[in-house]
Amino acid sequence: MSPDAGSIPAASTILKPREKLRDARTTRTRHWLSFSLFFFTALSRAAAQPALRAQAQDYENFSRVILTLPSPLPFSLVKDDNLLQVRIPTGNTFKLRVEPVRSRFVSSVSWNRSGGIYIVVIEGRHGRFRHESFQVEKRRQLIIDFYEQAEPPPSPAPKAVEPPAAPEIPKQAPSRDEAPPAQPAVQPGRAETEPARLVRTIVIDPGHGGIEVGAKGKFGALEKDVTLAISLKLKALIEKNLAYRVELTRDKDMDVPLENRAALANNNRAALFISVHANGSPRRNAKGSETFFLSLNATDEEARRLAYLENNSAQPEKPLDTANSDEIQMILWDMAQSAYLKQSQRLAEIVQEELNTLLGTANRGIKQAPFKVLSGVACPAVLVEVAFISNPDEEKELVAPGFQDNVAQAIYRGLASFIRLSP
Repeated sequence: MSPDAGSIPAASTILKPREKLRDARTTRTRHWLSFSLFFFTALSRAAAQPALRAQAQDYENFSRVILTLPSPLPFSLVKDDNLLQVRIPTGNTFKLRVEPVRSRFVSSVSWNRSGGIYIVVIEGRHGRFRHESFQVEKRRQLIIDFYEQAEPPPSPAPKAVEPPAAPEIPKQAPSRDEAPPAQPAVQPGRAETEPARLVRTIVIDPGHGGIEVGAKGKFGALEKDVTLAISLKLKALIEKNLAYRVELTRDKDMDVPLENRAALANNNRAALFISVHANGSPRRNAKGSETFFLSLNATDEEARRLAYLENNSAQPEKPLDTANSDEIQMILWDMAQSAYLKQSQRLAEIVQEELNTLLGTANRGIKQAPFKVLSGVACPAVLVEVAFISNPDEEKELVAPGFQDNVAQAIYRGLASFIRLSP
């Protein structure tokens, strides 16, 4: 019998295939871990890469594209037929994130890179548009509004050549018994009143003034100073861009009774009236902007309290009651403002939309309250509470010139949109 016959193989011989299998599994595991590490590293880098975000939305009379930049960057706008190019020169790299475009005018938003310039291309459905742009520095946003323009009328057809007219036979002068030909009647005063009708007036009311300081901030800011600064900026914007005359109820730190503010608007036959205020609240965390129009019944208790304090700002110690509701009701329904409540509500909605877009403050919406300053005005009238001066964070913004510029820009854009929509 051979010495190897029936012998048991060595243990090393038996274990060798198992070791190979284990080594293969270890190798596959290492490859999978390496691939996973590479994949998740690439994914995290992509997620961390700065992004330029684009979104489009429609309003009643224009379409808006909002570009949120990854950092403050220079830009220029170039119109080419139905395309508007936003050129951004930068050495940084970032990606574009576009929300689904559902717009009646904007058909797409895309981009490309040429050298060190990123070009965001906004494509309109046609080339008949004009655009306006502005920035919201706090949000690093570039906002572009597109206004469609009507098609140009067709060119008139060439006139046919007419044969020369026959020589005119001179008419005999009428006799003394004949009446002279009738002349068209001229309405008295029409020539004088027509130009005056074309120049309309907007009245801006900077809230409080003089000994009525209004709400006070923790760091010493006064409502009367903030409202005057914003109103002056708003006046300059309107006079620069709209064919309207602007009157202020006060252009310096002075007392103006509430009834005189409405009287000034009516005496100037104002087309619009806007009262600018800064809010105050016992709650330090109260924040945001809100726009009011007139109503006897306040939207909520907070609106009622605010209206009472504004109506009695010279008598802060007077207890909160409704003793003057009969007076308000009489003014509301007997004076002309009741005829403009629907327009005032629409104006408030449009102004509030712009405040939400430009300021980045909390949206407290539009509300109704019995403000005396609005009750006697014979035109669409709103009162804007820009932000809470009682909130330390918003107080700092209210005294900052850049924030005041944005407030004025938001109110101006609301007024301009309302005017475009009005007959």
